Amino acid sequence: MDDRAKSLLKALIERYIADGQPVGSRTLSKMFDLSPATIRNVMSDLEELGLIHSPHTSAGRVPTPRGYRLFVDSLLSVHPYKVMDAAKAREMLPAADPARAVSAAAALLSNLTQFAGVVLTPKRAQVFRHLEFIRLSDRRVLLIIVTPDGDVQNRILFGQRDYTEQELLEASNFFNSHFSGKSFHEVRRAITEELSSLQADISRLMQAAVEASVTPDGTEDDVVISGESKLLDVSEIASDMDRLRRLFALFEKKTELLQLLDVTGQAQGVQIYIGGDSQLVPLDDLSVITAPYTVDGTVVGTLGVIGPTRMAYERVIPIVDITSRLLSNALSQSQA
Repeated sequence: MDDRAKSLLKALIERYIADGQPVGSRTLSKMFDLSPATIRNVMSDLEELGLIHSPHTSAGRVPTPRGYRLFVDSLLSVHPYKVMDAAKAREMLPAADPARAVSAAAALLSNLTQFAGVVLTPKRAQVFRHLEFIRLSDRRVLLIIVTPDGDVQNRILFGQRDYTEQELLEASNFFNSHFSGKSFHEVRRAITEELSSLQADISRLMQAAVEASVTPDGTEDDVVISGESKLLDVSEIASDMDRLRRLFALFEKKTELLQLLDVTGQAQGVQIYIGGDSQLVPLDDLSVITAPYTVDGTVVGTLGVIGPTRMAYERVIPIVDITSRLLSNALSQSQA
């Protein structure tokens, strides 16, 4: 695209984000020193590129997921944003109470954006004494973890195929003979470095066990969500009851949110996932903006905002970035 097409696309998306109405050539011609005919030609080119499309009920155009992706990657101007002063940040995200700081971060994200704020809680560096894989049915495997204190925790793993009891016994024996008494963080590193000679299927099962073990039993406390009801005020979401049901089913089961936040925690800085463009986002009309947070420089979790694709990205991005820094500071102080 030439600079003119990029400018028109940027203006169209910003206008659509602002008022939620399809943008026509006449509207854009008032913003640029170009004739409506020239605007229409450029818009036709943008439509052929898959960056905008025309709803059935209007002659105007709206962005596609691909258009949003180009916008946030190349055309967006993000300006500094001050969430709150340092004193209020320390009061709202108290270093002395990490659990409260995590919950407050989710609420802060929601209140500032008017969308849903989510925080994946810090992972525990768990040490195990013994573990066992037990075949349940089909591709489901029960993982039993026994800690050095004698606590017993259970996880359900979903394998890529059906494992035999002998294969599960071999995996259990290997884990217990090589890694008993070590943390799952150490096991994760060892699997990456040392298990290439193992049968690939068993290696993947072990990796799944490590991934599952870093979260407490059950998922209800792994993701802190605040303000999901605010998405009821988003017209393009609330107007479709089927979409609304799928959205709240997502919040209720949280499984896909856990997977999304866990993946994004492996990336650096703010990440933007747009429904229809990213397979990680389960609904086409949603965008998820995330950032990892740290304790003493080590990533321990992820936080973010879930909202409509038609959101003010230039405002939400710095809010997510700053909140991740505030939470990182609070949790790092709590470890001091």
